Amino acid sequence: MTVSYVTPEQARVLQQQGVALIDIRGPDEWMTGIAQAARTISKTDLEQQACRYIEGPESPVILICAGGKRSDACSAFLSGQGYQNLYSVVGGTQAWKDAGLPMQAYQINEYDLRYSRQMLLPNVGRDGQALLSAAKVLIVGAGGLGSPCAYYLAAAGVGTLHLLDDDSVELSNLQRQIMHSTDKIGQSKVSSAKSTLLSLNPSIIIEPHQDKITSNNAIEYIKNVDLVIDGTDNFIARYAISDACTALGIPLIYGAVYRFEGQVSVFNASKKENRTLCYRCLFPEAEAASAPNCTEAGVLGVAPGIIGLLQATEALKWLLNTGTTLQGRLLHVDLLAMRFRETTLTADPACASCGPKMGC
Repeated sequence: MTVSYVTPEQARVLQQQGVALIDIRGPDEWMTGIAQAARTISKTDLEQQACRYIEGPESPVILICAGGKRSDACSAFLSGQGYQNLYSVVGGTQAWKDAGLPMQAYQINEYDLRYSRQMLLPNVGRDGQALLSAAKVLIVGAGGLGSPCAYYLAAAGVGTLHLLDDDSVELSNLQRQIMHSTDKIGQSKVSSAKSTLLSLNPSIIIEPHQDKITSNNAIEYIKNVDLVIDGTDNFIARYAISDACTALGIPLIYGAVYRFEGQVSVFNASKKENRTLCYRCLFPEAEAASAPNCTEAGVLGVAPGIIGLLQATEALKWLLNTGTTLQGRLLHVDLLAMRFRETTLTADPACASCGPKMGC
Protein backbone atom coordinates (compact mmCIF):
# COMPACT_ATOMS: atom_id res chain seq x y z
CA MET A 1 0.00 0.00 0.00
CA THR A 2 1.44 3.37 -1.06
CA VAL A 3 -0.49 5.76 1.18
CA SER A 4 1.15 8.33 3.46
CA TYR A 5 -0.60 10.09 6.32
CA VAL A 6 0.12 13.80 6.71
CA THR A 7 -0.88 16.52 9.11
CA PRO A 8 -2.74 19.53 7.74
CA GLU A 9 0.45 21.59 8.02
CA GLN A 10 2.41 19.01 6.02
CA ALA A 11 -0.40 18.84 3.46
CA ARG A 12 -0.28 22.63 3.07
CA VAL A 13 3.48 22.51 2.39
CA LEU A 14 3.00 19.79 -0.21
CA GLN A 15 0.17 21.79 -1.79
CA GLN A 16 2.40 24.86 -2.05
CA GLN A 17 4.97 22.67 -3.79
CA GLY A 18 2.43 21.86 -6.48
CA VAL A 19 0.77 18.67 -5.20
CA ALA A 20 -2.98 18.62 -5.89
CA LEU A 21 -5.26 18.74 -2.84
CA ILE A 22 -8.64 17.07 -3.47
CA ASP A 23 -11.60 17.49 -1.13
CA ILE A 24 -13.60 14.27 -1.51
CA ARG A 25 -16.64 15.28 0.54
CA GLY A 26 -19.89 16.33 -1.17
CA PRO A 27 -21.61 19.59 -2.14
CA ASP A 28 -23.50 20.00 1.13
CA GLU A 29 -20.25 19.72 3.09
CA TRP A 30 -18.27 21.87 0.66
CA MET A 31 -20.73 24.68 1.33
CA THR A 32 -19.34 24.94 4.87
CA GLY A 33 -15.97 25.87 3.39
CA ILE A 34 -13.02 24.11 1.77
CA ALA A 35 -9.27 24.19 2.22
CA GLN A 36 -7.78 26.95 0.10
CA ALA A 37 -7.18 25.93 -3.54
CA ALA A 38 -8.56 22.43 -2.99
CA ARG A 39 -10.29 20.73 -5.91
CA THR A 40 -13.80 19.46 -5.11
CA ILE A 41 -14.36 15.91 -6.39
CA SER A 42 -16.64 13.55 -4.49
CA LYS A 43 -15.24 10.26 -3.24
CA THR A 44 -17.58 8.31 -5.51
CA ASP A 45 -16.60 10.26 -8.62
CA LEU A 46 -12.90 9.99 -7.82
CA GLU A 47 -13.04 6.25 -7.24
CA GLN A 48 -15.09 5.64 -10.37
CA GLN A 49 -13.10 7.87 -12.70
CA ALA A 50 -9.67 8.34 -11.11
CA CYS A 51 -7.99 8.48 -14.52
CA ARG A 52 -10.06 11.56 -15.32
CA TYR A 53 -8.85 13.50 -12.29
CA ILE A 54 -5.35 12.15 -11.62
CA GLU A 55 -2.77 12.58 -14.38
CA GLY A 56 -1.11 9.21 -13.89
CA PRO A 57 -0.44 6.43 -11.37
CA GLU A 58 2.72 8.15 -10.14
CA SER A 59 1.23 11.65 -9.78
CA PRO A 60 1.16 12.74 -6.11
CA VAL A 61 -2.28 13.57 -4.72
CA ILE A 62 -3.44 14.72 -1.29
CA LEU A 63 -6.95 13.65 -0.22
CA ILE A 64 -8.94 15.45 2.46
CA CYS A 65 -12.44 14.79 3.82
CA ALA A 66 -14.27 15.90 6.97
CA GLY A 67 -12.36 13.96 9.61
CA GLY A 68 -9.97 11.65 7.82
CA LYS A 69 -11.84 8.34 7.53
CA ARG A 70 -13.10 8.79 3.98
CA SER A 71 -9.75 10.05 2.71
CA ASP A 72 -8.08 7.01 4.30
CA ALA A 73 -10.56 4.64 2.61
CA CYS A 74 -10.33 6.41 -0.74
CA SER A 75 -6.53 6.40 -0.61
CA ALA A 76 -6.52 2.67 0.10
CA PHE A 77 -8.92 2.07 -2.78
CA LEU A 78 -6.86 4.10 -5.25
CA SER A 79 -3.70 2.41 -4.05
CA GLY A 80 -5.31 -0.91 -4.89
CA GLN A 81 -5.94 0.44 -8.40
CA GLY A 82 -2.24 1.10 -8.88
CA TYR A 83 -2.01 4.76 -7.88
CA GLN A 84 1.10 5.74 -5.96
CA ASN A 85 2.17 8.79 -3.96
CA LEU A 86 -1.17 9.19 -2.20
CA TYR A 87 -1.52 11.31 0.92
CA SER A 88 -4.41 11.35 3.39
CA VAL A 89 -4.85 14.35 5.69
CA VAL A 90 -5.14 13.23 9.31
CA GLY A 91 -8.17 14.87 10.94
CA GLY A 92 -9.45 16.17 7.61
CA THR A 93 -10.95 19.59 7.03
CA GLN A 94 -11.78 20.06 10.70
CA ALA A 95 -8.11 19.66 11.64
CA TRP A 96 -7.17 22.00 8.78
CA LYS A 97 -9.48 24.65 10.26
CA ASP A 98 -8.25 24.05 13.80
CA ALA A 99 -4.68 24.54 12.59
CA GLY A 100 -5.62 28.00 11.34
CA LEU A 101 -4.79 27.14 7.75
CA PRO A 102 -6.47 29.20 5.01
CA MET A 103 -9.99 28.30 3.98
CA GLN A 104 -12.15 29.54 1.12
CA ALA A 105 -15.84 29.64 0.32
CA TYR A 106 -17.15 26.96 -2.00
CA GLN A 107 -18.48 28.48 -5.19
CA ILE A 108 -21.93 26.94 -5.32
CA ASN A 109 -22.57 25.03 -8.51
CA GLU A 110 -26.34 24.72 -8.79
CA TYR A 111 -26.06 21.69 -11.06
CA ASP A 112 -23.89 19.78 -8.60
CA LEU A 113 -26.05 20.78 -5.66
CA ARG A 114 -29.37 19.93 -7.34
CA TYR A 115 -28.28 16.47 -8.42
CA SER A 116 -25.80 15.73 -5.62
CA ARG A 117 -27.73 12.83 -4.08
CA GLN A 118 -28.28 11.25 -7.48
CA MET A 119 -24.69 11.64 -8.62
CA LEU A 120 -23.50 9.87 -5.46
CA LEU A 121 -24.94 6.67 -6.90
CA PRO A 122 -22.28 4.46 -8.49
CA ASN A 123 -24.63 3.77 -11.42
CA VAL A 124 -25.07 7.48 -12.11
CA GLY A 125 -22.17 9.74 -11.23
CA ARG A 126 -21.38 12.82 -13.28
CA ASP A 127 -21.30 10.90 -16.56
CA GLY A 128 -24.74 9.42 -15.95
CA GLN A 129 -26.14 12.81 -15.04
CA ALA A 130 -24.74 14.14 -18.30
CA LEU A 131 -26.61 11.37 -20.14
CA LEU A 132 -29.85 12.44 -18.49
CA SER A 133 -29.21 16.10 -19.28
CA ALA A 134 -28.71 15.26 -22.95
CA ALA A 135 -31.79 13.02 -23.20
CA LYS A 136 -34.98 13.87 -25.08
CA VAL A 137 -38.11 12.09 -23.89
CA LEU A 138 -41.67 12.25 -25.22
CA ILE A 139 -44.46 11.70 -22.71
CA VAL A 140 -47.78 11.16 -24.43
CA GLY A 141 -50.50 12.13 -21.98
CA ALA A 142 -50.23 14.76 -19.24
CA GLY A 143 -52.78 13.10 -16.98
CA GLY A 144 -52.74 10.39 -14.35
CA LEU A 145 -49.70 8.49 -15.63
CA GLY A 146 -47.91 11.42 -17.20
CA SER A 147 -48.10 13.54 -14.03
CA PRO A 148 -45.91 11.47 -11.67
CA CYS A 149 -43.72 10.29 -14.52
CA ALA A 150 -42.97 13.79 -15.79
CA TYR A 151 -42.50 15.11 -12.24
CA TYR A 152 -39.74 12.65 -11.43
CA LEU A 153 -38.04 12.83 -14.81
CA ALA A 154 -37.96 16.61 -14.49
CA ALA A 155 -36.61 16.33 -10.95
CA ALA A 156 -33.96 13.86 -12.13
CA GLY A 157 -32.73 16.36 -14.72
CA VAL A 158 -33.84 14.78 -17.99
CA GLY A 159 -32.83 17.59 -20.31
CA THR A 160 -35.81 17.86 -22.66
CA LEU A 161 -39.34 16.67 -21.99
CA HIS A 162 -41.87 16.78 -24.81
CA LEU A 163 -45.43 16.69 -23.44
CA LEU A 164 -48.24 15.77 -25.81
CA ASP A 165 -51.90 16.09 -24.81
CA ASP A 166 -54.94 17.74 -26.39
CA ASP A 167 -57.04 18.00 -23.23
CA SER A 168 -57.74 20.77 -20.71
CA VAL A 169 -57.65 20.59 -16.92
CA GLU A 170 -60.96 19.66 -15.28
CA LEU A 171 -61.96 19.41 -11.64
CA SER A 172 -62.39 15.63 -11.92
CA ASN A 173 -58.73 15.32 -12.97
CA LEU A 174 -57.32 16.63 -9.71
CA GLN A 175 -57.95 13.45 -7.72
CA ARG A 176 -55.00 11.84 -9.51
CA GLN A 177 -53.37 14.22 -12.02
CA ILE A 178 -50.95 15.90 -9.64
CA MET A 179 -49.25 18.22 -12.16
CA HIS A 180 -52.42 20.30 -12.19
CA SER A 181 -54.21 22.37 -9.55
CA THR A 182 -57.55 24.04 -8.96
CA ASP A 183 -56.37 27.42 -10.23
CA LYS A 184 -55.45 25.82 -13.56
CA ILE A 185 -58.88 24.43 -14.37
CA GLY A 186 -59.67 25.34 -17.96
CA GLN A 187 -56.01 25.61 -19.03
CA SER A 188 -54.53 23.16 -21.47
CA LYS A 189 -52.87 20.30 -19.63
CA VAL A 190 -49.59 20.79 -21.42
CA SER A 191 -49.32 24.47 -20.47
CA SER A 192 -50.32 23.66 -16.89
CA ALA A 193 -47.72 20.89 -16.80
CA LYS A 194 -45.01 23.11 -18.24
CA SER A 195 -45.40 25.76 -15.54
CA THR A 196 -45.49 23.11 -12.80
CA LEU A 197 -42.39 21.30 -14.02
CA LEU A 198 -40.37 24.45 -14.63
CA SER A 199 -41.16 25.66 -11.12
CA LEU A 200 -39.64 22.39 -9.92
CA ASN A 201 -36.62 22.47 -12.22
CA PRO A 202 -36.08 25.60 -14.34
CA SER A 203 -32.87 24.23 -15.84
CA ILE A 204 -34.60 21.75 -18.16
CA ILE A 205 -36.53 22.27 -21.39
CA ILE A 206 -40.26 21.56 -21.57
CA GLU A 207 -41.81 21.39 -25.04
CA PRO A 208 -45.63 21.39 -24.83
CA HIS A 209 -47.67 20.03 -27.75
CA GLN A 210 -51.42 20.54 -27.48
CA ASP A 211 -52.42 17.84 -29.89
CA LYS A 212 -53.92 14.36 -30.07
CA ILE A 213 -51.58 11.60 -31.17
CA THR A 214 -52.77 9.60 -34.16
CA SER A 215 -51.35 7.22 -36.70
CA ASN A 216 -50.93 10.23 -39.00
CA ASN A 217 -48.74 12.37 -36.72
CA ALA A 218 -47.06 9.85 -34.39
CA ILE A 219 -43.93 9.53 -36.53
CA GLU A 220 -43.38 13.31 -36.52
CA TYR A 221 -43.59 13.56 -32.74
CA ILE A 222 -41.46 10.49 -32.06
CA LYS A 223 -38.70 10.67 -34.67
CA ASN A 224 -36.44 13.11 -32.79
CA VAL A 225 -36.59 11.70 -29.25
CA ASP A 226 -34.60 9.00 -27.45
CA LEU A 227 -37.48 7.41 -25.58
CA VAL A 228 -41.29 7.47 -25.53
CA ILE A 229 -43.52 7.04 -22.48
CA ASP A 230 -47.13 6.07 -23.08
CA GLY A 231 -49.42 7.77 -20.58
CA THR A 232 -52.58 7.45 -22.66
CA ASP A 233 -55.82 5.71 -21.72
CA ASN A 234 -57.12 4.39 -25.03
CA PHE A 235 -56.07 1.68 -27.43
CA ILE A 236 -56.15 3.77 -30.60
CA ALA A 237 -53.44 6.04 -29.19
CA ARG A 238 -51.43 3.11 -27.83
CA TYR A 239 -51.38 1.38 -31.19
CA ALA A 240 -50.36 4.58 -32.96
CA ILE A 241 -47.51 5.14 -30.49
CA SER A 242 -46.33 1.53 -30.62
CA ASP A 243 -46.41 1.32 -34.40
CA ALA A 244 -44.39 4.53 -34.76
CA CYS A 245 -41.85 3.40 -32.15
CA THR A 246 -41.52 0.06 -33.93
CA ALA A 247 -41.00 1.73 -37.29
CA LEU A 248 -38.36 4.11 -35.90
CA GLY A 249 -36.65 1.73 -33.48
CA ILE A 250 -37.44 3.94 -30.48
CA PRO A 251 -37.95 2.25 -27.07
CA LEU A 252 -41.39 2.59 -25.49
CA ILE A 253 -42.29 2.54 -21.80
CA TYR A 254 -45.85 1.25 -21.53
CA GLY A 255 -48.19 1.74 -18.59
CA ALA A 256 -51.90 1.27 -17.98
CA VAL A 257 -54.31 1.36 -15.03
CA TYR A 258 -57.73 -0.11 -14.34
CA ARG A 259 -59.53 0.64 -11.07
CA PHE A 260 -57.17 -0.81 -8.40
CA GLU A 261 -54.71 -2.39 -10.82
CA GLY A 262 -51.97 -1.42 -13.22
CA GLN A 263 -49.28 -2.82 -15.48
CA VAL A 264 -45.94 -1.71 -16.87
CA SER A 265 -43.58 -3.01 -19.53
CA VAL A 266 -40.84 -1.89 -21.90
CA PHE A 267 -41.14 -2.49 -25.63
CA ASN A 268 -38.21 -2.15 -27.96
CA ALA A 269 -39.31 -3.60 -31.29
CA SER A 270 -37.80 -2.42 -34.53
CA LYS A 271 -38.56 -3.43 -38.09
CA LYS A 272 -34.85 -3.16 -38.83
CA GLU A 273 -33.48 -5.14 -35.93
CA ASN A 274 -36.53 -6.97 -34.55
CA ARG A 275 -34.95 -6.81 -31.10
CA THR A 276 -38.03 -7.77 -29.11
CA LEU A 277 -41.80 -7.57 -29.06
CA CYS A 278 -44.10 -4.57 -29.46
CA TYR A 279 -47.40 -3.58 -27.86
CA ARG A 280 -49.43 -5.28 -30.60
CA CYS A 281 -47.73 -8.60 -29.75
CA LEU A 282 -49.22 -8.34 -26.27
CA PHE A 283 -52.62 -6.89 -27.19
CA PRO A 284 -53.83 -7.69 -30.70
CA GLU A 285 -56.24 -4.97 -31.76
CA ALA A 286 -59.28 -7.23 -32.18
CA GLU A 287 -59.01 -8.49 -28.59
CA ALA A 288 -58.61 -5.10 -26.91
CA ALA A 289 -60.93 -2.75 -28.72
CA SER A 290 -63.74 -2.79 -26.16
CA ALA A 291 -61.78 -2.28 -22.91
CA PRO A 292 -63.03 0.72 -20.83
CA ASN A 293 -60.86 3.63 -19.71
CA CYS A 294 -60.85 5.21 -16.24
CA THR A 295 -63.62 7.66 -17.16
CA GLU A 296 -65.91 4.69 -17.65
CA ALA A 297 -64.55 2.24 -15.07
CA GLY A 298 -63.16 4.54 -12.34
CA VAL A 299 -59.69 4.48 -10.81
CA LEU A 300 -58.10 4.79 -7.37
CA GLY A 301 -56.07 7.99 -7.46
CA VAL A 302 -52.82 6.42 -6.33
CA ALA A 303 -52.95 3.69 -9.00
CA PRO A 304 -51.71 5.88 -11.87
CA GLY A 305 -49.31 7.48 -9.40
CA ILE A 306 -47.63 4.16 -8.70
CA ILE A 307 -47.63 3.03 -12.32
CA GLY A 308 -46.34 6.42 -13.49
CA LEU A 309 -43.48 6.21 -10.99
CA LEU A 310 -42.59 2.75 -12.26
CA GLN A 311 -42.58 4.11 -15.81
CA ALA A 312 -40.24 6.91 -14.72
CA THR A 313 -37.99 4.34 -13.04
CA GLU A 314 -37.80 2.25 -16.21
CA ALA A 315 -37.10 5.38 -18.24
CA LEU A 316 -34.21 6.45 -16.01
CA LYS A 317 -32.71 2.95 -16.07
CA TRP A 318 -32.93 2.91 -19.85
CA LEU A 319 -31.36 6.34 -20.26
CA LEU A 320 -28.59 5.49 -17.78
CA ASN A 321 -28.06 2.07 -19.33
CA THR A 322 -28.16 0.45 -15.91
CA GLY A 323 -30.09 -2.30 -14.18
CA THR A 324 -32.50 -4.76 -15.76
CA THR A 325 -35.51 -3.21 -17.46
CA LEU A 326 -38.94 -4.75 -17.92
CA GLN A 327 -38.14 -5.52 -21.53
CA GLY A 328 -39.72 -8.90 -22.26
CA ARG A 329 -41.67 -8.82 -18.99
CA LEU A 330 -45.08 -7.46 -17.98
CA LEU A 331 -45.35 -6.29 -14.37
CA HIS A 332 -48.87 -6.40 -12.98
CA VAL A 333 -49.70 -4.51 -9.78
CA ASP A 334 -52.74 -5.43 -7.67
CA LEU A 335 -53.18 -2.65 -5.12
CA LEU A 336 -56.08 -4.24 -3.21
CA ALA A 337 -53.95 -7.28 -2.40
CA MET A 338 -50.67 -5.30 -2.65
CA ARG A 339 -49.17 -7.95 -4.87
CA PHE A 340 -46.81 -7.71 -7.82
CA ARG A 341 -46.98 -10.37 -10.49
CA GLU A 342 -44.68 -10.78 -13.48
CA THR A 343 -45.39 -12.41 -16.82
CA THR A 344 -42.71 -13.31 -19.35
CA LEU A 345 -43.52 -11.98 -22.82
CA THR A 346 -42.52 -13.29 -26.22
CA ALA A 347 -42.90 -11.70 -29.63
CA ASP A 348 -45.83 -12.75 -31.80
CA PRO A 349 -44.36 -14.09 -35.05
CA ALA A 350 -47.55 -13.08 -36.83
CA CYS A 351 -47.64 -9.55 -35.37
CA ALA A 352 -48.97 -7.06 -37.87
CA SER A 353 -46.49 -4.41 -36.69
CA CYS A 354 -43.17 -6.11 -35.90
CA GLY A 355 -43.56 -9.66 -37.21
CA PRO A 356 -41.26 -11.15 -39.86
CA LYS A 357 -43.87 -10.64 -42.55
CA MET A 358 -43.54 -6.90 -42.05
CA GLY A 359 -39.98 -6.94 -43.38
CA CYS A 360 -37.99 -7.47 -40.18
